[in-house]
Amino acid sequence: MTRALRKARQGAVLTFVLAGLMCGTFTVRLPALADRLRLPESSVGLTLLSWGIGALLTMQLMRVVLARIGSRGVLRAAAPLCAASLVLVAFAPSLPVLAVAAALFGMAFGAVDVGMNAQGSAVERAYGRPIMSSMHAGWCVGAISAGLLGTGAIALGLSLTAHILVVALVSVPAALALSRLHLPDPAPETDEAGQASARARRRLPGVVYLLGAVTFAAFMVEGVVADWNGLYLIGTLHASEAVAALGYPVFEAGMLLARLAGDRLRGRYGARGLIMFSGAATALAFLVVIAAPVTVAAVAGLFFIGLSVATISPMALSLAGTATREPGPAIAQASAMGYAGLLLGPVVIGFLSTAASLRVAMGVAVVLGVVIAVAARLLPASRTEIIPLPVRSGDEETRLRTAA
Repeated sequence: MTRALRKARQGAVLTFVLAGLMCGTFTVRLPALADRLRLPESSVGLTLLSWGIGALLTMQLMRVVLARIGSRGVLRAAAPLCAASLVLVAFAPSLPVLAVAAALFGMAFGAVDVGMNAQGSAVERAYGRPIMSSMHAGWCVGAISAGLLGTGAIALGLSLTAHILVVALVSVPAALALSRLHLPDPAPETDEAGQASARARRRLPGVVYLLGAVTFAAFMVEGVVADWNGLYLIGTLHASEAVAALGYPVFEAGMLLARLAGDRLRGRYGARGLIMFSGAATALAFLVVIAAPVTVAAVAGLFFIGLSVATISPMALSLAGTATREPGPAIAQASAMGYAGLLLGPVVIGFLSTAASLRVAMGVAVVLGVVIAVAARLLPASRTEIIPLPVRSGDEETRLRTAA
């Protein structure tokens, strides 16, 4: 295995870390920003919605953009823009400006998210074996680091603006340095005349949309935990705020452990079998949380939800990347469907909890786990393997061949 290919993998993992750090910083400091602007909960929800819509819109455009300039070109522009738009969020003086800044940050982050997954797919295909899950573990590291840095900034009395500025000033040169390690995407399919096939770019195989549905369900489960676990622990199980605050870090810890082991598990049991098992385990773990009579059992259940759901979206996006010769457009489509689930989840849970109860509403996640398991059975076996492909010609990386 060449030194350049190892560096490309390191660059991809660190890009996930950087994205997790920037997005995590936005999430961690949003309460402080809401306090500074004296925003009610509904306005905070509007801010998050603006961010999500911005990300979703960009992801829909990425099918075309990635086909033209590849993931390396996208990341080279989008990652620094993501850091710059995060600064705009920090300086927002009012709700309307904050909503616009959040939308711009979401748009830049949406491009980074699709770009880094497409880059991860390009590196994975150059390796010829599963490595996408370990890259998504980098996201968990970045998100956890954002939380720890946020706690440290608060303890040191660092202002909200100064904290975000420091993160942005570190992120811009880091993003530019990492872009030098990225691989070009696999070469597009060509017709007899040597021209790229426009039809291949426009039409995606049906399996991409099936994998998008799996990603939708997995992201929706993750969103349910992220947005509602604290309220569930406090409101339903009557936990203290300090104990309830442990819910999400415990969930993320489970995610991190599973993603570190996910590639080895996929290599041993296969993607389709592992997605089926993970979907069923997610449903079972959520049942434990819903049925838990005490807080300790529910928090333990959140850890097992993290273990169960963690590898589903990385595997689905990896498989989408192998469904066509060019991974970018397929990953953009699956990612956009996934983020739609992330946006829809809080809305559905909020509506059902009002109509019934939060315990009943969170039962949606049990159904989603079953849906994931059933959808995995429909995946064709021929689409669940990594297909090594050469990258674009004209660069040093075109000579990379894996010995793995």
